[in-house]
Amino acid sequence: MAKSYLSDRVAQLKPSGIRKFFDIAASMKEVISLGIGEPDFTSPAPIVQAGIQSLNDSETHYTANRGILPLRTAISEHLEKMYDVSYDPQDEVVATVGGSEALLLAISALLNPGDEVLVPTPCFVSYQGIILLAGGVSVEVPSRMENNFVPDPKELEAAITPRTKAILINFPSNPTGAIAERETLLEIAKIAEKHDLIVISDEIYDRLVYGGQHVCFPALPGMRERTILIGGFSKDYAMTGWRIGYACAPREIMDGMARIHQYVIMTAPTMAQFAALEGLKSCESYVLDMVKEYDRRRKLVVEGFNYIGLPTFEPRGAFYAFPQVSVTGMNDEEFANRLLTEKEVAVVPGSAFGPGGEGFVRCSYATAYDQLEEALDRIHQFVKSI
Repeated sequence: MAKSYLSDRVAQLKPSGIRKFFDIAASMKEVISLGIGEPDFTSPAPIVQAGIQSLNDSETHYTANRGILPLRTAISEHLEKMYDVSYDPQDEVVATVGGSEALLLAISALLNPGDEVLVPTPCFVSYQGIILLAGGVSVEVPSRMENNFVPDPKELEAAITPRTKAILINFPSNPTGAIAERETLLEIAKIAEKHDLIVISDEIYDRLVYGGQHVCFPALPGMRERTILIGGFSKDYAMTGWRIGYACAPREIMDGMARIHQYVIMTAPTMAQFAALEGLKSCESYVLDMVKEYDRRRKLVVEGFNYIGLPTFEPRGAFYAFPQVSVTGMNDEEFANRLLTEKEVAVVPGSAFGPGGEGFVRCSYATAYDQLEEALDRIHQFVKSI
């Protein structure tokens, strides 16, 4: 057998369960994809025009490593206005290539080889892979539908060992759409303080909340100094292709993150930085309109799945529903495969998102209302047929 030149870490990386189904669906003509977590809205017109204007203004060069100061200032002012937490734009904010790079910077800056990160699951598929690449160990703490897919703080604390360095949380959640109430987050905050842990709070869906107010973790008492906040523009502002996100953290931690950013990226895309700045300045009405439409779709999908007989708790954030399909007698992989081949509807098996996701599928409702109606009809036919 030929020698493998790949590192052990890379060899252990699992292919994305999301991408697998997306690639299959892309080859089918009549497929309705509920698989990819991407807004179907185009970027708001002022954002697009700002990007074009930056090119016309010859803004085609590197920016400061951490991003243009007006964008970092706008991010800080936005967080202070929305959540009453602020960061020094000079040295506590960095513009990144999407939220994914922000996560990579955070985890890489924190972990020594063998350090552990508590990861409530089901979770976004990248978390364990990024921790592995940084030399760390993911300690998965499953959550359950009966608890609305919010981790039990007692179970989180029980998973702590002398090697635990951080807790990685994501609310609103991908893949479940769960949000955590303030009381639960305060309990997690107490655990972090008691055990001297850093919290990495991925809040990329912070504006996509229905029937309540998002709780920004670093705004909790005492948490700003032990939290790395991950945010971005892909979901809230429909800017996935622009690849622009951000991280905020206390100065000492940010200094380390910025050094990694400097060596592996240099700067986030210049055009995208100016576009994101315009989003924060003038696109609030667009965000609210998108949230309103997502909420309409959310109600359709949750009611539809429950009517079909696939138990679905009410997601209160992001744009995902997480119906239980094990009631059909199939596991989530079989259900997703058969639904795709027999009815041309693409969903993602819940097991792709870690322990606790088995027996569920993730369905994105970031697609047109009439397409969701047709998808629900096809799923209903499929479930009745089995």
